[in-house]
Amino acid sequence: MKLRASVYVVPTDRHEADGTFAWDETTMVVAEAHAHGETGLGWTYASGAAAELVEGPLARAVADIDPMATSAAWSAMNHAVRNIGRPGLAWEAISAVDLALWDLKGKLLGVSVADLAGRNRDSVMAYGSGGFTSYDDATLARQLSRWIDAGFRAVKMKVGSDPSRDLHRVRVARKAIGDGVELFVDANGAYDRKEALAFAEAFAREGVTWFEEPVSSEDVEGLRLLRDRAPAPIEITAGEYGYVLDDFRRLLVAQCLDVVQADVTRCGGVTGMLAVDALCQAFQTPLSAHCAPHLHAHVGCAQRALRHVEYFHDHARIERMLFEGCVTPNHGRLAPDRGRPGFGVTLSREAARYLRRADHDDRRGAPGARTRDREASAARR
Repeated sequence: MKLRASVYVVPTDRHEADGTFAWDETTMVVAEAHAHGETGLGWTYASGAAAELVEGPLARAVADIDPMATSAAWSAMNHAVRNIGRPGLAWEAISAVDLALWDLKGKLLGVSVADLAGRNRDSVMAYGSGGFTSYDDATLARQLSRWIDAGFRAVKMKVGSDPSRDLHRVRVARKAIGDGVELFVDANGAYDRKEALAFAEAFAREGVTWFEEPVSSEDVEGLRLLRDRAPAPIEITAGEYGYVLDDFRRLLVAQCLDVVQADVTRCGGVTGMLAVDALCQAFQTPLSAHCAPHLHAHVGCAQRALRHVEYFHDHARIERMLFEGCVTPNHGRLAPDRGRPGFGVTLSREAARYLRRADHDDRRGAPGARTRDREASAARR
């Protein structure tokens, strides 16, 4: 079995920011697993350096492993990054490869990943996510209301960049989406504990039901304080930066969250995500999937603790650009096409040609890489 990785850099459709970060482009690392005449695709949203791990230690770790043995491959990759450091970049690279291996396995067997993982449902609920703090009021209202018009029954917006405007922006959002729709907010850890408590009370009066990372996800005691003292209608959530299983166990043991979040592109791929699901079941705590909507549509159908999937603006847009066959929301739900094997997508070579990051190809000695980079720059302008 052989692995290959490519790096794609996709400019955002406008400047974006959340409570603690700002960006104008998103990097996706795509892993390809080749065996028996088939190619499996998996991806993660990470630094392009993850591609070096895919084609280096991870490729060596799985070279002689049967493509059917996804668990054995996962264990071998876990061992291969021992001295590199598991949480973070290495685990994102492992996630991309594990996803590619499940896609490959599904293609070799002729079944979807949703069925391969043990389908529990045919579709998953999704909520629209965006509402960046860099948006003006009109843009915020327009984006959220479009999701409601498309049938979503919950939407999420960012807060925290400018706390003095957060309550106003939440009121703009509530007016745009109307009553009877759930409104989520995500502070990305921007507030301190007292500030977050005050906002929880104010947000609750505007009908907010979900408060994501009100304080840093590393502040487990602060999250527990918020969960204990926030108004009852508001759920405290975090977990998107969980990598290894112990990251999630620590949050669950601390009883600091109403809902745990996990990201299949960070927590070890399908293999890791199913383990997180089992852990949440054991602790009787709901699970929500963070970003990467097409991948989570498949994995989510096999999970029992899952409540919903985040239909994140950036990732939904990038997946549609780079892959053919991506799942389309239908009245706020995502249903994978079970008639297509694996994850059911193929790489759009035309889009990939313009978005591929050339310096990674240069290190592999790929001909014409710099030309592609110039073409990509021209296309972005």
